[in-house]
Amino acid sequence: MYLENKSNIEVEMSQTGGQGHSSRVGCRKSDTVAGNFDELRLLEGFSGKIETQKLQQAAEDSSSKSNQTNHTERSPLLKFPQNDSITYMTLHEPSLGSGEESWEASSAELERRCRLGSEVASLSHITSMDKCEHYFKLSPPIRYCLRTTKIITIFIIVVFCSLFFSMYPDRESPWRMLAVSSTESFSMNLTDFRDNSLLKLQVGGPFLGGMEAVQEAQEYILIQVEQTEEAGSRRRRTQQVLYNWTIPLHSQRSDQILRTRTFEMVSSAPILISVQAFLLDSQVVPLSMTHQSLFVTVETQVLMAGLILAGVYVLIIFEIVHRTLAAMLGSLAALAALAFIGDRPSLMTVVEWIDYETLALLFGMMILVAIFSETGFFDYCAVKAYQLSRGRVWPMIIILCLIAAVLSAFLDNVTTMMLFTPVTIRLCEVLNLDPRHVLIAEVIFTNIGGAATAVGDPPNVIIVSNQDLRKKGIDFASFTGYMFLGICLVLLTSFPFLRMLYWNKKLYNKESSEIVELKHEILVWRQTAHRINPASREETAVKCLLMQKVLNLESLLHKKLKTFQRQISQEDKNWEHNIQELQKKHRITDKILLVKCLTVLGVVIFMFFLNSFVPAIHLDLGWIAILGALWLLVLADIQDFEIILHRVEWATLLFFAALFVLMEALAQLQLIDYIGEQTAVLIKAVPEDERLAIAIILVMWVSALASSLIDNIPFTAAMIPVLINLSQDADVNLPVKPLIFALAMGACLGGNGTLIGASANVVCAGIAEQHGYGFSFMEFFRLGFPMMLMTCTIGMCYLLATHIGLGWNT
Repeated sequence: MYLENKSNIEVEMSQTGGQGHSSRVGCRKSDTVAGNFDELRLLEGFSGKIETQKLQQAAEDSSSKSNQTNHTERSPLLKFPQNDSITYMTLHEPSLGSGEESWEASSAELERRCRLGSEVASLSHITSMDKCEHYFKLSPPIRYCLRTTKIITIFIIVVFCSLFFSMYPDRESPWRMLAVSSTESFSMNLTDFRDNSLLKLQVGGPFLGGMEAVQEAQEYILIQVEQTEEAGSRRRRTQQVLYNWTIPLHSQRSDQILRTRTFEMVSSAPILISVQAFLLDSQVVPLSMTHQSLFVTVETQVLMAGLILAGVYVLIIFEIVHRTLAAMLGSLAALAALAFIGDRPSLMTVVEWIDYETLALLFGMMILVAIFSETGFFDYCAVKAYQLSRGRVWPMIIILCLIAAVLSAFLDNVTTMMLFTPVTIRLCEVLNLDPRHVLIAEVIFTNIGGAATAVGDPPNVIIVSNQDLRKKGIDFASFTGYMFLGICLVLLTSFPFLRMLYWNKKLYNKESSEIVELKHEILVWRQTAHRINPASREETAVKCLLMQKVLNLESLLHKKLKTFQRQISQEDKNWEHNIQELQKKHRITDKILLVKCLTVLGVVIFMFFLNSFVPAIHLDLGWIAILGALWLLVLADIQDFEIILHRVEWATLLFFAALFVLMEALAQLQLIDYIGEQTAVLIKAVPEDERLAIAIILVMWVSALASSLIDNIPFTAAMIPVLINLSQDADVNLPVKPLIFALAMGACLGGNGTLIGASANVVCAGIAEQHGYGFSFMEFFRLGFPMMLMTCTIGMCYLLATHIGLGWNT
């Protein structure tokens, strides 16, 4: 049944109503072959192993028919006879004919290609219409109107966004180099501003890396922004606006840190910017400065960002378009919004927004897993897991989820899911289970386990890497010790709750394994046909054969469903006998390649560990994955590189690239900063005796809900300075540790809320879709969001018990 387990693919040439059907991919050779034997030679490049003697015998038996049906150079590639009891296809190789003129140059060939393309299009239309009727019980006119309306609406929105983006130029913000000291200051006037615009000021210099209190800094830079509007027709009195921006300096004068702040201007009057240095000596401090005029207020920017994010979620939730296209459309809309407010980034800036380390990690691990799957190791692991669970489903699911959670505590959760997803799919196919529910459970526990250590999830890495937090006692050991205890408590309560959520879920397929395999076979054949680009005559012929294969299988499925009596599989009582049969079928196919794969993968995982603990290794996770992929490509001696590249989830990589651009553009629209500032305002409004408890609850749930909607990496990076400033505010008087632990707990566990809440969710969905078991946004939401609510509640109770009840604040 499965393409990855077939060394060759044979093409079905005929099918009769009285013949049986084999559930494996591959086609039975017909007893009657139309046409002469020379016409079948075109298939030899695609069929791998064809029994030539049988084909010759079949050709001799049909010689009488070949006299009546003499195919010439103008014979079409496809022929559908009037007799419905038999369906066959005829292929013709022009090089074997006697024609002198090449078929590429003839005008008749153009007509044949058009006819062939229409045949392929009709077959594709039939299968796509059947698929639509399966999901949407709508009449064809209504379905056509909805589809046309969707296309027109999205196209109009894309055109308007493209026009907005092209109407405004890239921001030209030349950097001004200046030097200030205790005795020399700097000032400049800005005159090119509109009414009610914003001044975005960026300053680079040897500043402190974190948000240390200004009172503790002995040396600092003071920037004053002043605007004065004289009395006139618009105002009766002179109005003056003055902003003071204090930036503490680093004592070593080494690192160059970029600081950004936005000031609200009241009119188009000239703006005076002055820079003064308060130093302990007479040294000169070099600075760089640039400014940008924004035409929209912060509230309007946040509203635009919220509408764009809501639109992206509508596209993904209702599956109006593919999630990759939805992320690309959201990125275009966000870039158009930035252009509209006067902050359009350049192409180079947009490219810099993409996190190439994450993309390199995904690409390298996809190459490793693609080669690994050729060894049969995933099938072997599936059989062993079946043996370990003794044919019982829930012990097997608990074992898989527990192993995934433990590995994710030490590995990146994306890497864990890339290794676990193929094994889970093969195991579910062996047990006739629906892999979707099992995969969702695994990825949920992967995200939970990743929160246990400082290296398990990117938000934890950001928190531990912050120098200001390290000075306050939040290092690797203390962070891991505290989070590990809380996540263990979350895991213990998550397994019973998962069983409750799956109480009414039918994990077994409601149909027989034969029908399930036949449906999956149809899906795989259809996906294979759609991925073929009919650029040549041969490719078009193969696509026609595949589409006809889909129609034949769907006809057979329809007949089987008519005679099928629904039965729900029960737990296997003869599991010992089945294991013996499975062990004979699913063995290691290439032991030498398996040793190479295990060696390289072991080195890569070991380097992942060393990267977290040994500073002398100057390799990021992306570099380690790429180097491991290169090592295995050399050792495996891959000849057909295209096969490996077809296993790479290019749609997933493009989705992440578009998502990085979208999230950074939303951050430029002040969405993330606005959420942090409003959270701080709410905390300050709480009475002092209840402030710590309310702050923990508020930070926890805001982080969880925000991380389920937007990427938790930029959100965590934006919330850390907000929480540090909040703890240093004398009027608030809050310890920083409980707030940081609440941020980490909410950001990691909140990834289970939606399909795009965590990177592991998207990777798992992409791999499952490649295997024909893709799950939708709502399918994940129905299970993931309740689990997020439960785990965040347990995590909140743990935080309140330790920091409020036990007083672990130092």
